[in-house]
Amino acid sequence: MFGNLFGLVAPDLAIDLGTANTLIYVKGRGVVLDEPSVVAYVSEGGRKVVHAVGAEAKTMLGKTHRSMEVVRPLRDGVIADFDVAEEMIKQFIKKVMPRPALISPQIVICVPTGATPVERRTILESAQAGGARKVHLIEEPVAAAVGAGLQIDDPAGCMVVDIGGGTTEIAVLSLGGVVWSRSLREAGDKMDEAMIQYLRRTENLLIGDSTAERIKKEIGTARAPDEGSGMTLQVKGRDNLTGVPKEITVTEAMVAEALSDPVNKIVEAVKQAFEQMPPELAADILDRGIMLTGGGAMLRNLDVVLKERISVGVSVAEEPLLCVVKGCGIALERLNTPEGRRLLTPEI
Repeated sequence: MFGNLFGLVAPDLAIDLGTANTLIYVKGRGVVLDEPSVVAYVSEGGRKVVHAVGAEAKTMLGKTHRSMEVVRPLRDGVIADFDVAEEMIKQFIKKVMPRPALISPQIVICVPTGATPVERRTILESAQAGGARKVHLIEEPVAAAVGAGLQIDDPAGCMVVDIGGGTTEIAVLSLGGVVWSRSLREAGDKMDEAMIQYLRRTENLLIGDSTAERIKKEIGTARAPDEGSGMTLQVKGRDNLTGVPKEITVTEAMVAEALSDPVNKIVEAVKQAFEQMPPELAADILDRGIMLTGGGAMLRNLDVVLKERISVGVSVAEEPLLCVVKGCGIALERLNTPEGRRLLTPEI
């Protein structure tokens, strides 16, 4: 008790280490950080010296000088640059716990279901190097389902489709565990990439990742309007033919066409899930429907497209962006109970 009073024991944390965003839940306080998983660093004598992380680093994308680089240390849901990821985790932990503690925190951190043992070990070691005394892993769809309020302990199947920045996690859960899962590398980043390629191909306009993301967030839709072109957005970029700045009007119909390929791949992956799961669970999901979580779930009309093509009810979680970190937080709060430990993946 006195250790806590004097700041000797750090509060335990739950981290949703996402390709696009990192969210941190502090035990007893809730979600306290939501920042882009972006790091800006300067190379000094062959060493990477971090200049900025999170929202500040994201504003520098595409605008840095020669000796500075802005990177996302995670790709497709797993760590691509260990040293930069470690430093990013350290900086984010420092933001939520500005005062150092004698006893470092325990951390619950999520991993994609498709992550290999090596990739899981890298995530675990990055969190340990970032300042954790013990790290527990939880699979993303389990965290998403718990955070969305699904009763995964019931002897009936429930299905969650978590569409993040780097991966789409599709899972069927029953009796507190994952019965079937698939990690698909078609998610928010692929949607942004599809938008960039579409405008380059059809309008000879070159845009960056930030502009593509803005288009997706502001007028993005999985289904073209029934009449007309829908909402419009003025977009600036560089003319691919002349090399000079150019501005065009992008419509909802154009965005729906641009995103049709990643959307179709997600729909097909959900269809395949029904083909591969036990028929009893398929019957349960027909009754209970599919839950969409993650930032990609906020793409307008995605639930409508899924429902039309699969003939199963589809709902979007109340706060889709927070489902995974909330689920991690619930596992953290129940860490010392059998129910909480069952949510975690076995020790590596």
